[in-house]
Amino acid sequence: MSENSAFFSVRDIHAYYGESYIVQGVSFDVEEGEIVALLGRNGAGKTSTLRALARVDDPQLTKGEIYLNGEAVHEMKSYQAAQAGIQLVPEDRRIIGGLTVEENLILSQVSEPKGWEIEKIYDHFPRLGERRNQEATTMSGGEQQMLAVARALARDVKILFLDEPYEGLAPVIVEEIERILMEVRKLGITTIIVEQNAVAALQLADKALILDMGKIAFRGTAKEVLDDQELRHEYLAI
Repeated sequence: MSENSAFFSVRDIHAYYGESYIVQGVSFDVEEGEIVALLGRNGAGKTSTLRALARVDDPQLTKGEIYLNGEAVHEMKSYQAAQAGIQLVPEDRRIIGGLTVEENLILSQVSEPKGWEIEKIYDHFPRLGERRNQEATTMSGGEQQMLAVARALARDVKILFLDEPYEGLAPVIVEEIERILMEVRKLGITTIIVEQNAVAALQLADKALILDMGKIAFRGTAKEVLDDQELRHEYLAI
């Protein structure tokens, strides 16, 4: 058990891709139900940090501790982290070709623990309900992003990691994804977002973390970043 009382606690994690030292001593805390924007320039280590937190095979976590509600995530394999309530929606979405929307959702619930029932998902994602029998990979990018988020919610998710959820999406679809994430927050689900559209992520988030060369360069409120033009220019080029 962690001595820290935070819902999600990250302590001095280090991770490598092969010989490349990518994540260099990252530490932060997140409270239950918060939305955190994890920001930085290209190559800052955002995706690598997110993947290390989700305990996927790459990058390799070599040092540090990660606790979710007191459970030692750093000691888990990726499937164990998923069972503990960590769900990663990767940038490429990983929608399964040849299966319908509903079959993708059903497949995500093959193993326990389950989250939202399929019909509840359709209540929150009516567009997916309309396309339940459509082959999932034939949908638009925005609809596939909705499905990727919905698939995570079909599991018993406690903390949701989103990697570039707005990439390539029309503004109207971004607004719909944001609406869904606000509903997710009301349910007490914690969310960490990696996003190149920093302003959109900050407008949604409670807290902000800025990475630079694999290290935390700033931690504070999202409003602090939005209000600090010099900080945004230095680390985000906006």
